Amino acid sequence: MLDSVLGKLARQHDPNVLVGFDTADDAGVYQLTPELALVQTVDFFTPMVDDPFTFGQIAATNALSDVYAMGGRPISALTLVCFPETGDMTVLEQMLAGGLSKMIEAGCTVIGGHSIKDDEIKLGYSVTGTVHPARVLANSGAKPGDRLIFTKAIGTGVISTAIKRRKAEFAWIRGAVHAMTTLNKMAAEVVIAGGFAVHAMTDVTGFGLIGHLREVAKGSGVSVRLFAGKVPLLEGALECVQRGYVPGGLKSNRAFAEGCVDYADDVPEDLRTLLYDPQTAGGLLISGAEAEAERMLAELSDAGVNGVAIGEVVEKQKPLILVSH
Repeated sequence: MLDSVLGKLARQHDPNVLVGFDTADDAGVYQLTPELALVQTVDFFTPMVDDPFTFGQIAATNALSDVYAMGGRPISALTLVCFPETGDMTVLEQMLAGGLSKMIEAGCTVIGGHSIKDDEIKLGYSVTGTVHPARVLANSGAKPGDRLIFTKAIGTGVISTAIKRRKAEFAWIRGAVHAMTTLNKMAAEVVIAGGFAVHAMTDVTGFGLIGHLREVAKGSGVSVRLFAGKVPLLEGALECVQRGYVPGGLKSNRAFAEGCVDYADDVPEDLRTLLYDPQTAGGLLISGAEAEAERMLAELSDAGVNGVAIGEVVEKQKPLILVSH
């Protein structure tokens, strides 16, 4: 729905805009000097866990991720909070403390924010980062022959739905929370510092893995082969699908993107479903030269990041995305 609305808006012609909203990228990039550009993003949402400190950590991790996905370094943030007028101030304090803990971990300074009275709690951040204009990693530069590397397991959407229904097992919650509170900082630093031929990068969040692959493929003028059996899954994710804990966002993602997808017969239905699961603070999806893929995976592993090769980029053809097991 938002995609159709944005497509009708007039484009502003500012030569300093290196990345705008027209490519559905993770953040905007605005050039200030020949050697400096700003990376700007904003994100906020309602709680998906009961603990307010953990919710704050998730909100901050999610907002910071978009800057890392552009190859940037987050430097400052503004807090966005909606909270009930008669709400428990201890809960608000814990939410903000949780978010601050992740901002400190990222080396990003919270310099202010805005709050409104709202019966439904919401928290998020507007984050500003910096990047060299020539080193921006957009979602639209993938090249045929690239390997696709992914740095986190998927399934936070279905597990969050199970949590809301009081059906989630403890191990599922623990794994999902760990994923949603792990910064993409280390993964991004490996990609940026390693001198790899990285042609495109994005983080997998609300559009789900297929949705973000679609944006990469369309923006780059290529097609993608996804090996679904290689995609890492959070513990309990398949069980959540099998038990019907499927969020509305997943269904919307599938309705929007599945028209450009073909599946091999051996890809089971529950796994197909998970490929559209909307992620919170998901991993980085990296498209880079095949010759350097093994070295990148090794350096990610040395940094404590579980990177996995999940697919490859090919010349543009039909279907746009071919999913095999």
